[in-house]
Amino acid sequence: MSSTASGKNGTWRNWGGNVTARPAREVTPASVDELADAVRKAAEDGLKVKAVGTGHSFTSIAATDGVLIRPQLLTGIRTIDRAAGEVTVEAGTPLKRLNMALAREGLSLTNMGDIMEQTVSGATSTGTHGTGRESASIAAQITGLELVTADGSLLTCSQKENPDVFAAARTGLGALGIVTAITFAVEPIFLLTAREEPMPFDRVLAEFDQLWAENEHFEFYWFPHTGSTNTKRNNRSAGPEQPVGQLAGWFEDEFLSNGVFQVAQWVGRAAPATIPTIARVSSKALSARTYTDIPFKVFTSPRRVRFVEMEYAVPRAAVTEALRELRTMVDRSGLRISFPVEVRTAPADDITLSTASGRDSAYIAVHLVKGAPYHAYFTAAERIFTAYEGRPHWGKVHTRDAEYFAGVYPRFGEFTALRDRLDPDRRFQNAYLRRVLGA
Repeated sequence: MSSTASGKNGTWRNWGGNVTARPAREVTPASVDELADAVRKAAEDGLKVKAVGTGHSFTSIAATDGVLIRPQLLTGIRTIDRAAGEVTVEAGTPLKRLNMALAREGLSLTNMGDIMEQTVSGATSTGTHGTGRESASIAAQITGLELVTADGSLLTCSQKENPDVFAAARTGLGALGIVTAITFAVEPIFLLTAREEPMPFDRVLAEFDQLWAENEHFEFYWFPHTGSTNTKRNNRSAGPEQPVGQLAGWFEDEFLSNGVFQVAQWVGRAAPATIPTIARVSSKALSARTYTDIPFKVFTSPRRVRFVEMEYAVPRAAVTEALRELRTMVDRSGLRISFPVEVRTAPADDITLSTASGRDSAYIAVHLVKGAPYHAYFTAAERIFTAYEGRPHWGKVHTRDAEYFAGVYPRFGEFTALRDRLDPDRRFQNAYLRRVLGA
């Protein structure tokens, strides 16, 4: 089975296993013209259209009972403009392929998320991000976009051309059209030194502003039921390159992070009472380490344990308070949480519905292993996040609707007005978009 989430007998399934759909038909266009034809034909047949990447969203953002467009033939780099520091790629290109191709050319994105299985269009359309003091999400590194709109025409946009579309379509939720190509700003490849070290939860919260200010990329994982975190600081380095050794890398990244972690999840599901003990042992198994490598080898890591996730962006100034409330909630709830909570940051950006739109943000992500009942935990966490006007990641579990978003996104009306213009008949609508954007 390919990395693209799928299922038997015409049923489409996402990576996390919590969303299924039965499209009327699937189309795998080999060119932009074929994609445009598929959109026009869907309109003739009165069918909705959705493009799907690798299924890494935990929401039903890509689900449809109409025409499902799979972009795996629309991949690869179209052009590299070294003078402008730009690269244009086909929408179905996996981030991993983009990162490796750029590295061969001596180039890199400035910042990226922590996995690279997704397609470039899927990742940017849902607002995927890493962590950064000045450098923002993957979508914020876009300088140009090409998309097929509802009438089958091709529209290009940038800061100069169709700037209103550009402002919204970089994180367009699949609501404005089907992205066919993306131009990213890139820079000459550089080295990052990563410093990972355990640190008490209370100390991280007390020193959070300082840790954020002193590092280009700061993030940490907190292990519920413990007072422990694992922190990670990534900063640019003059070198020399000192990658994680193969054996150490296998032990830390595969055995501990994926192998032992998977077993811990199985044990935790079979005997929830053991989870706090497992959490204490897990948090102590991680030791400090420092390594220096090219960006994608530092920013990203393999995730083989399947999970379901909720993540909210809260104002950066509110993050420590929200985390204290989260800890109190877990301690009092009787819940047994076997997965660490991930905390990252992003500077304000100018994308209409980016989770960091117009405000410096911190992200708090809660996870549970695939198949575990997540409702009670996520509902209690969401109650905390929404009290801070939190904005949920578009591709992760949440229960918010258009009325809520109109209150937490100052430019929400700008986005829906653009959708009215570009997709008046709601060719790209599905149940998820009806909920989050309104009818």
